[in-house]
Amino acid sequence: MGGFFGITSRNDCMADVFFGTDYHSHLGTRRAGMAAWDPEIGLQRKIHNIENAPFRTRFETIFDEMKGSSAIGCISDAEPQPLLIRSNHGTYAICIIGRINNADELIDQYLDFSHGHFDAKTGGEVNVVELIAALIDQKTSFTEGIRFAQKSIVGTASILILEEDGTLIAARDRYGRLPVTIGKREDGYAVSMESFAYEKLGFTFEKELGPGEIVSMTADGLKQLSPPGKEKRICSFLWSYYGYPTSTYEGVNVEAMRYRNGAILARADRERGDLSIDYVGGVPDSGTPHAIGYANESGKHFARAFIKYTPTWARSFMPPTQVDRDKIAKMKQIPVKELIKDKDLLFVDDSIVRGTQLRETVEFLYENGARSVHMRSACPPIMFGCKYLNFSRASSEMELIARRVILELEGEEGFKHLEEYSDGETERGKALRAAICERFHFSSLDFQSLDGVIEAIGLPACELCTYCWNGKE
Repeated sequence: MGGFFGITSRNDCMADVFFGTDYHSHLGTRRAGMAAWDPEIGLQRKIHNIENAPFRTRFETIFDEMKGSSAIGCISDAEPQPLLIRSNHGTYAICIIGRINNADELIDQYLDFSHGHFDAKTGGEVNVVELIAALIDQKTSFTEGIRFAQKSIVGTASILILEEDGTLIAARDRYGRLPVTIGKREDGYAVSMESFAYEKLGFTFEKELGPGEIVSMTADGLKQLSPPGKEKRICSFLWSYYGYPTSTYEGVNVEAMRYRNGAILARADRERGDLSIDYVGGVPDSGTPHAIGYANESGKHFARAFIKYTPTWARSFMPPTQVDRDKIAKMKQIPVKELIKDKDLLFVDDSIVRGTQLRETVEFLYENGARSVHMRSACPPIMFGCKYLNFSRASSEMELIARRVILELEGEEGFKHLEEYSDGETERGKALRAAICERFHFSSLDFQSLDGVIEAIGLPACELCTYCWNGKE
């Protein structure tokens, strides 16, 4: 995935942009960059690889290398960015968040009519940030260019631009699948994907951009360049999984949503019949607030039956290979044996995508004496790979555990009945859950319903993207 952050100020803002960008580190593990504008130096840019070291260590010398009263930063799970572009709009820095599915088609179209070129990586791949810049530069203004780019791409792109006079331009993606919010302080403005990032720096909430809305900012003011569109499809998975707990999107706090979501799961279990449970816990860490909500509603004790050792490997998905990620995840789990041995345990997972680490977690619990391990997913079964955002490493829909099990149960015919498999009250839904239980040695398994997720978020269903669960755009 990725995230961006920027400030335009009357004062040097490098320290604030450093911290604001660092607050997006949970969204990406591959590349990070910063660009700054200073009236004497002009535009500057640094990009570093963060696969083996966090943002803060890679950029700890940035204050000696760059300065500016306007600056932007980006954490990326894909392309190196921000890029510095020189075009008919002057020189500017640009970064994006999102995913472009028709990049090859747009590149070919551009090369055919322009007879120009792109900087290419090994294998001929083009940085899509440069592609977005090329689309923008086909028009006579940033506003027209951004609108043209948003209409041309199939996918999602929120855009942040730093002009050569220090002006910031921010654009939320066309359907608002990702949040972009603005904060205000007496010396200027901040723009961020995660709202808490600027709040920690003394900015107060000014506005959340609507779908496709474009604004420009200087230290002296905020100006709307293009109004928001009417259609909104913000990603529901923001609240369920990858959004940071302290952030608020569309007026809905992430942590509070997860408590409600867990409570809804507990009510559904109560209606089916009370389970004999000693402790409720979360797996992984982002499952914890869902589990707290479940425990509060059910009256079952919340406990951490194992603790993750994080001083060295803070995030198990950092290594590039799944084998290494699984090994590190296993090494991190330290049991609290008093809370496991001879206990009936229920865990709430934020989502069950591939299930690659879940089997080892359950085996680890049984090895340490658990009597039973029940599993609840805070999301419905994931049936479709996301085509709008890069929030998962899954490269094929057949990597999804639900898809694989359905294929085993019924062959490709089963893919015609995905809605039934999602519903735990149907025969197909019960068969899916039973098969996953057998595979992972769960004592029981259930998933949150789509209606339950929507209720927990509290926004109209028509404003939410639920594609990964039901395939509806």
